[in-house]
This record gives sequence, C-alpha cells and structure tokens, in this order.
Amino acid sequence: MEQIIGRESEIQVLQAALASPQAELIAIYGRRRVGKTYLIRTIYEKKILLDFTGLNDAITAEQIENFTLTLATAFKVTDPLPAPTNWLQAFRLLINLWEAKPPRKKRVIFLDEFPWLDTPKSGFLAAFDHFWNSWASRQKNIVVVICGSAASWMIQNIVRNKGGLHNRITQRLRLQPFNLYETSLYLKSKRINLDQYSILQLYMVTGGIPQYLKDIKVGESAIQAIDRLCFSDDGGLKDEFKYLYQALFDNAEKHICIVKILADKPSGMTRTEIINACQLSSGGSFSKLIDELLESGFITQYVPFGKTSKDMIYKLCDEYSLFYLKFIENSKSTGKGTWLLKSTGQSWTSWSGYAFENICLRHIPQIKKALGISGIYTEQSVWRYAPKNDEAGAQIDLLIDRQDNCMNLCEIKFTNAEFIIDKKYADELENKRTVFLQKCQPKKSVFITLLSTFGVKQNEQYWRVAQNQLKMNVLFEPIDNF
Repeated sequence: MEQIIGRESEIQVLQAALASPQAELIAIYGRRRVGKTYLIRTIYEKKILLDFTGLNDAITAEQIENFTLTLATAFKVTDPLPAPTNWLQAFRLLINLWEAKPPRKKRVIFLDEFPWLDTPKSGFLAAFDHFWNSWASRQKNIVVVICGSAASWMIQNIVRNKGGLHNRITQRLRLQPFNLYETSLYLKSKRINLDQYSILQLYMVTGGIPQYLKDIKVGESAIQAIDRLCFSDDGGLKDEFKYLYQALFDNAEKHICIVKILADKPSGMTRTEIINACQLSSGGSFSKLIDELLESGFITQYVPFGKTSKDMIYKLCDEYSLFYLKFIENSKSTGKGTWLLKSTGQSWTSWSGYAFENICLRHIPQIKKALGISGIYTEQSVWRYAPKNDEAGAQIDLLIDRQDNCMNLCEIKFTNAEFIIDKKYADELENKRTVFLQKCQPKKSVFITLLSTFGVKQNEQYWRVAQNQLKMNVLFEPIDNF
C-alpha cells in the first residue's frame, strides 16, 4: 500500500466497513483535488472488484456502454455481454455477474464521479436506489462506495436525499484539506524540506489541498513555488479558480458571487448583507447555496459572542480563493518573477496578517492543546464592537469562551521575526480588554493570549498586558481525530 498522509479517522471508517457483518454504502465527497479517489483506491487497493468512473458530459447511452465494458473487464468476461438499454438493466447485469461467482470475502464496488452518471432523463438515481435497496443491502460481502466532486449533486441527492436512499448511507465522509501538520508530513514525504514559516506561506495559497502541494518541486523556496504555480503562464493555480466552482456546483455563478463578496469583507457578513450585495432572493434557494458552500469547506459560520443564531456571520475561509481574488485575478503583472516582487510589498504584508488569522481559526484544536484545555468544552468566535459617538471601538481576532469559567482573548500577529510590543500597542490591547469587559460583562476570568509566528519579546509591555503566548509551532501539532 502506498503511503497515506493523515486521514486516520477516514481510514478507520473504511477498514471497519470491510470488517462489518453487513452491506455498507459509503458516500465520500469533497472539493476538487482533495484526494478522494486516491484515498479509496489506496485503502481498498486489493479489495476493489469493480472500479468504475463516470464520463464527463456524456449521454446516457455512452455512460451505460462504458459501464458494461468495465463490468466485462472486472469480472473477466470473454464473451460479449448483452447490451443494456437503461440503468435498471445495467445494474441487473452487475447483479447477475456477481451472483454467478460470489466473492468469498467482502469486496468493494467503487463508483467514482457518481454525479456524472445522473444525466437528464436517464433514470440513473432511481435505478441505483433499486439496486441498493432490493439487492445490494442484503449482501453481507459487499461495500459500495460512491464518490463525487460535484458537491451540489452529492449534497442534495445523497447527503440530503429524501427518497429511496434516505438514511441508507451507512457512512458519510467529507474529505477535508490537510491541516498544517499533515501538510508538513506530505511535503517531507516528497523530500521537500521547508521551515514552518515557509510552509505557512504555502498554506496561505494552497490551503492544504494535496494536488496543489503535489506540484511543489524539491529545492524551491515557498516564494519560488508560489511564483511558478500562480503567475507563470503554465502555472497549475493560475486559472484553477475558473474551473474550481464550475466543477463543484450547478449554476456556480451565484456561488462565485457569494465567494467574491465575502473575499472583500474579512470580518464576514450576515445573511441579509450577502443577499443584498449579490441581489439574491431570500428563502430556500439561498439557504441551499450557503449550505453547499459550507459543506464544501469554502465558507465558515459563527455566532458573534453575546449574539444569537439570527446574527450568524459567514466568512470566506478557502485559502486559495482568498489568494486568487486578492493577487491573481485582475493582476496587472503576470509571468515569472511576479511574486518575487509582490511578496515584498505592503499589500502582501497587510493581507498575510488576515490570512494567518484565517489559518489559526482552522486550527482551534491545536490552539486548545497548546493552552492545555483540549478536554474542556469551548465556543469560538470573533468579537467586534463598532464605536458610537466618542466611544472607543475594539476588535478581537479570536475569542475562546471556556466552560472552566475562563476566556482567552487571542491577538494574532504574522511577522517575519520576533514581535515587540511597544507602549502604543500595549495601550491598544488594554483598550480591547476594557471595552470587551464593559460591553459584554462576562462573569469569567479574561486572559489576553498572543499568538504569533516567532513569538513575542517578553519586555515590560508584554508583562503589562499579556497572560500567555503561543508561537506558530503549536499549529503544526498532530491532533487525535478519533
């Protein structure tokens, strides 16, 4: 078996399915290039009896012909198979071949790019419903895995299915991008040895997507890799945005509108603000758009501290999309060397601070581990107070509300050296804490925690305002996902 980085909980689910005494129907989905197919084929390498992939933009007859040809190869049939004219007949043919020589041990049927098979008026989904409910679910020696990148289709027709597959999925796996620990392991497995600061820079662009990381070359610096992937004429990430959302969502223009609007609002937006900005109608159709973006990991949601779910804030959290919309789309300069110049500019300096905040919010379990509160229930949010009249406003990058009667007000700083707190900045931190205490009046102990790349110099101003500090290395810690 080839080496797999991370994916411990997913691997456990897949292996348990082989050991279970009943039929298993596993749905695996996630964004483009996150490694879904690789995971299934690697874990089930010697267990897959049928490995079938749908054809993109093919008509029903072509899909069925491809399915039949794949059946002949999988079951080692030498004589020509009867040609099915519909999906009911095609699945019946699969059943007949299976029953003609039943496997002694549990075997896997892997149907990849599943959504592509559901062509207009094909009857595919109804036929698959019938195949599973009337036959496959009764076989003790079968695991059926359905996989697809078309998030809209997978979410609405499989994950949220109200018909024949309702509650029939035995396991649902949403494959996420690598975290920083997994990204570091992956790069090392490719003999790419970079320091944590460089890996952070790469993560701000790739977001831990394995296929993006795969294109990084041995001996490149982070800046060189970003320059080649994002700005050279044949760079793999230069035009990825154009295909990413179209491959995932039906009528992706509305999804893209939401993504672009949120990219311009780092602090996030409410439901009403998004609807007005994109000129969308409220109701079920908008909820579907938001649900699909959330399920696919492009946006995140949180309730501001002291507010209710009515005040839900949505933020764009996909690193690649954020980087593309800021530095690649509408860029006046392109070609080799572009990023070597841009990476030293003020635009990158200010943007990287926000990108680092975003990464920290993705690594809350690691932050909790470093604070020694992994076992304590917490709620995370971002808090802001807009001043009225002559009042002082305040913004808290990350607020960790703990069940042990404490709160951490986390200040996040991305710098290329040790951060030094001067009197002016110390006054700002004290003001943040004061405003928060006045406006929220929490009946808890409130600590100021500094989270930075290379640490904070412990001078007089540090001891005046901070209770503890964390460095970027804590974000690279492994976390038990079980």
